[in-house]
Amino acid sequence: MSELIDIGIDKLMEVLRERGLPTGLSLAERRARMEDIGERFPAPASAKVTEVKIAGRPAEWVSDPASDEGRVMLYVHGGGYVQGSLASHRNLVFEIARAIKGRVLNLDYRLAPEHPFPAAVEDTVTAWRELLEIGIDPKKASFGGDSAGGGLVLAALVSAREKGLPMPGCACCISPWTDLIGTGRTMETKAKEDPMVNRSALDFFADFYAGDEDKSHPLISPLNANLNGLPPLLVQVGTAETLLDDSRRLVARARYAGVDVKYVEWAGMPHIWHIFAPLLAASRDAIAQLGKFVREKSG
Repeated sequence: MSELIDIGIDKLMEVLRERGLPTGLSLAERRARMEDIGERFPAPASAKVTEVKIAGRPAEWVSDPASDEGRVMLYVHGGGYVQGSLASHRNLVFEIARAIKGRVLNLDYRLAPEHPFPAAVEDTVTAWRELLEIGIDPKKASFGGDSAGGGLVLAALVSAREKGLPMPGCACCISPWTDLIGTGRTMETKAKEDPMVNRSALDFFADFYAGDEDKSHPLISPLNANLNGLPPLLVQVGTAETLLDDSRRLVARARYAGVDVKYVEWAGMPHIWHIFAPLLAASRDAIAQLGKFVREKSG
């Protein structure tokens, strides 16, 4: 970003509320709406983007030219497991790459309903296995993801652990969706405050993703998973989120399982406020915090 601005959280929330939560949209319309994020906030020309294929899926390495090539993050985007793409999250991934001073693999995992659970988990774990096979040092690697991607990070870590794969040095979950049944108290108490996510949308996504599986399955709702042995976690969430309790309960269970967790609630922030980095200083601050955590925990 050549010119940094800060419109402030009050103005951002006003804009988000004016845009409104989508209702009655088809899946195609919802997907197009999310792709608009990538068009509004494209990665800068300085971003180094290299297209690759991993786990049989399109992906791209995103970095700053001055990055440490040895420090790697595997990133899985949000979008309720049914929307989102490399393009929608490319700028966020680039900002994360700059913050960790490394390179980020932006993975285009399979989406539901065309590919329901466990496709996304399988693609992420396979991508991790293939990174290890090409010589990526797991101690200098990390996982990252936002919203559904934050939940996918946890599910992939649990699945990789069960398969005997090495854990990365750490993992970062931004506004993670961890309970697809939606039992968190803040689903109701934050409903009027959250301008980005509501129960109707989450139920729409969850039905597509879970398919015939029980939504309480620990790899669908990682809030229910055995979290023993997971690497250090950073969990960032805004206090204006309906999914706030998804993070609070996850952190409590992870700590009970002996996981080293850094947990930060950002006052007044909406769901995945990081994507507004071109407009908001708090977004850039949160990404900087994430970068510091990764650099400390993964070499």
